[in-house]
Amino acid sequence: MHRIVIVGGGAGGLELATQLGRKLGRSGRAKVTLVDARMTHLWKPLLHEVASGALDAAESELNYLAQASWNHFQFQLGRMTGLDQKSRKIELAPLYDEEGNVIAPRRSISYDTLVISVGSGTNDFGTPGAADHCLFLDDPDAAIAFQKRLLSEYMGAQARGKSETLEVAIVGAGATGVELAAELRDAARQFSAYGLDKISPENLKITLIEAGPRVLPALPERVSLPVAERLVHEGVRVMCGSAVTLVDEEGLQLANGIKVAARLKVWAAGIRAPVFLASLGNLKTNRINQLEVSETLQTTQDPNIFAFGDCAACPNGHSGTNVPPRAQAAHQQAHFLAQAITRRIEGRPLPSFTYRDYGSLVSLSREGAVGTLMGNLMGSFKVEGWLARMFYISLYRMHQRSLFGTRRVVARMLADALGRSTEPRLKLH
Repeated sequence: MHRIVIVGGGAGGLELATQLGRKLGRSGRAKVTLVDARMTHLWKPLLHEVASGALDAAESELNYLAQASWNHFQFQLGRMTGLDQKSRKIELAPLYDEEGNVIAPRRSISYDTLVISVGSGTNDFGTPGAADHCLFLDDPDAAIAFQKRLLSEYMGAQARGKSETLEVAIVGAGATGVELAAELRDAARQFSAYGLDKISPENLKITLIEAGPRVLPALPERVSLPVAERLVHEGVRVMCGSAVTLVDEEGLQLANGIKVAARLKVWAAGIRAPVFLASLGNLKTNRINQLEVSETLQTTQDPNIFAFGDCAACPNGHSGTNVPPRAQAAHQQAHFLAQAITRRIEGRPLPSFTYRDYGSLVSLSREGAVGTLMGNLMGSFKVEGWLARMFYISLYRMHQRSLFGTRRVVARMLADALGRSTEPRLKLH
């Protein structure tokens, strides 16, 4: 039986495991194994909502073991640390319990086809102090840690009984930074509504810092400029053309000499793939540790190993650029690989992946969203407000549909709608 091992249960990896399990695992044509260092999956574009308290991670997480059972693949808890290309095995680090005791030794898993989809993390570009004093919204644990610190600041001020100011600095005005700033502004109003008013909405000082000339550099200026104006109108301090040179306990030092005071600091600028990828066998990586792959998504040095999503440098046709690290790209690549790996097992030639850009959307909290949509007939056009928010929410529902099917997603939507009437709009614990 052909052994397919998928390392990384992010949006793309989990969708691929689910599709291959339904297609090949159910019929016994292949053994599909998903490996991840966590027990649960949370759609990464939701992390800014978890950080602000607008979303409870526990209510939105998906359990890998249950998903595997429902969709005819296996799940292995573990973190990949090594690769033996000759014997076709991956090495997993030991597992430890909460007290630090070893519950499973170092292990190896054999494969015939290996797919690496370990995503990416934030790139602090080696900025002094960033790793020590900033939070990086790379996983649910970091987002939950920020939410708890934010809530602690409000609860502490309330207990002390006097009006206080809280400074928050966000480095990077891409989608994550902009979305987090908007969510925090909404959270400030919600905290006040629930009686935590010693830090008033006006006294939550949010600074959004961007080294480039404008916010949302991946989107057209006709989209990014109104977003910047809206953030400023909402009380967010937007500083473009401002590179951070040092981070310390009190705040951030900028290249132009300005010091930004901040008790809470989030770094959301740039990405890089996990460092361990650069030391895997003879596989080639680029300067941000992404595995170099061909248009079939096979690594350039080993046809038995595929890579996709943020951890892969995939050529984008003949443009001379790579496929952008977006959720929609990982979704498209997962669907492509489900077909391509089936063809590989059948001994048929592999097709080439073609990325289709359907536009980009940025959430501006419950107030709406903004972005561009790409259509075959109308080209690129701007959407904003309630309509854009509906398109933004639909992206998550599409991800859920690929994992659960249409009927279960409809049931989840109904449950979510009913739950909103009995739950606070902000996580307060």
